[in-house]
Amino acid sequence: MKIHLKVWRQKDANSRGHFESYDLDHIEADMSFLEMLDVLNESLINQGKEPVEFDHDCREGICGTCSMVINGKPHGPQKRTTTCQLHMRSFKDGDSITIEPFRAQAFPVIKDLIVDRSAFDRIQQAGGYISVNTSGRPVDANAIPIEKEYADASFNAATCIGCGACVAACKNASAMLFTSAKVSQYALLPQGRVEATTRVLNMVKQMDSEGFGNCTNTGACEVECPKGISLENIARMNREYLGAVAKG
Repeated sequence: MKIHLKVWRQKDANSRGHFESYDLDHIEADMSFLEMLDVLNESLINQGKEPVEFDHDCREGICGTCSMVINGKPHGPQKRTTTCQLHMRSFKDGDSITIEPFRAQAFPVIKDLIVDRSAFDRIQQAGGYISVNTSGRPVDANAIPIEKEYADASFNAATCIGCGACVAACKNASAMLFTSAKVSQYALLPQGRVEATTRVLNMVKQMDSEGFGNCTNTGACEVECPKGISLENIARMNREYLGAVAKG
């Protein structure tokens, strides 16, 4: 395959970025998208040029670090697929592919295709946990019976990998889907009810302070989420939040 690339290059957060064009030959259809970028970088290094910086880690669709916008879509054209699990067979010979970083005020560009998503970490740290006394004998995991409906819903919310595709897809750069998934995975379980009020208040407050936009229910976040996190979580978080505010 022959591929024409337009890649966003930016030295750092304070520099102006621009697109650079590259042409690649002999790209195999079974290559992953990141392997294709590896080929590009090997070519650039051999030419004495600076390689394109991009995030990656597990390359198994688990960690969510391989976040980039491909032809206007977070993680690319294939639904429920992370960039590292996207393969070049999703494109045609001679295609032109535009690659750029996630665009959001709360995700400042570090370099090229890498953005700082530590805002998600701070939202999680604000309340995405349960306090458990670990001294003495550990509590048996099955000591508290949980209805399957709630256990399944909690598990589904917990599959969020925090990649930020929801923010990149949203016209307002809202982090409501991510935050609501982290709130829901605990709110649905009895272990998480103890701190439910302070959790939702603290996480929403932190989300707002990071500069994310408001949710206007367009649903783009769910569509582009590689794990298919449901909008139902946003409705649940809104109920949790209103209940917490009512309690004072």
